[in-house]
Amino acid sequence: MSIAELRERFVANGRPLPEGCEPALRDDPRAGARAVYETVMRRRRENRAEGQRLRHLLRFETVLWEKGLTRIAGVDEAGMAPLAGPVVAAAVILPAEFRPRGIDDSKQVDAAERERLAVEIKAAAVCWAVGMTTVEEIDRINIYRAGLLAMRRAIEALATTPEHLLIDARRLPELRIPQDGIIHGDELSLTIAAASILAKTTRDAMMVELDEEYPGYGFARHKGYPTAEHFAAIASLGACVAHRRSFAPIRQALGLEPVQQQLFAQPPGGGDSERRPPRRIDVTSPRG
Repeated sequence: MSIAELRERFVANGRPLPEGCEPALRDDPRAGARAVYETVMRRRRENRAEGQRLRHLLRFETVLWEKGLTRIAGVDEAGMAPLAGPVVAAAVILPAEFRPRGIDDSKQVDAAERERLAVEIKAAAVCWAVGMTTVEEIDRINIYRAGLLAMRRAIEALATTPEHLLIDARRLPELRIPQDGIIHGDELSLTIAAASILAKTTRDAMMVELDEEYPGYGFARHKGYPTAEHFAAIASLGACVAHRRSFAPIRQALGLEPVQQQLFAQPPGGGDSERRPPRRIDVTSPRG
C-alpha cells in the first residue's frame, strides 16, 4: 500500500492490522509506514490502559454483580460549595456491559467532555433521575442535610428500585436499600462517576438559566462558586434571591450576623444524616 492508503486505513479509519501486517509495517524502510506503525502501537497501548482503568473503576460493581445483583445505582451530588443556586443530585443504574471511554469524576473532565458523556450515559442507562434542594431548603435545613435530601429525591425518582446503592462519601440510613458510602467514590466507581457527571451537567445548565434571570453575577461562568468575580459582583450588586443566606459571605453582604447551627448532629429519631457526634460550628465559610 501507499503511505496515504496506510494512513487512511489504519490511522483515519482505525482498522486493526491484519495478520502479518504488524512486522511488515515495523520493518518497512519508508518513514511514513513506520510512523503509521507507531501510531497504531500507541493507540493499542492507550486502549489497553483505558481498559485497565475501567476495570479498576468497576471493582465495587463487580463484587455486587458476582452476588447476582444487577440494579446497582450510583449516587452523587453537585453544588455543595457554591454561594448560590440549588444542590443537585443524580442517581443512575447502568447495564453491566457499559464501558464509556473517558468517564471519570466530573471534576476531572472538561465541560465539553462532560456534556458528551452525559448524553452517552443517559442513552445507555437502565434508568436515571435527578433530585434537587432549593436555596430556601438549604437555608432552612443546612447544606449538609440538603445534600442528603437531594440524593434521596434522586433515588426515589428512579423508574426502577435499586437493589444496592453506591454513594459518594455518604450513607442514607432512612432508605431501606443496602448501600455503601465510598470515600472519593466519584474517583473509584464508574457508576458513581456517571452520577457525578449527570449531577454536574444538570446543575451547570440550571446556573446558566439563573444567569439570564439575574444578570451581572456571572453565574454562567462560575456556576455560583466563590470566585473573585463572584465576590466582586456581590460587593457591587448585593445578594439576589438565588444566593444562600446561610453562607457567611452572603450574610456579610446583607449586613447579617453569622449563623450558628448544628450541622452534623443526628436529628431526633435518626433523621437523614450519617451517625456523627454532634458538632456546633459558626457558618463562616462557603463550604457550609
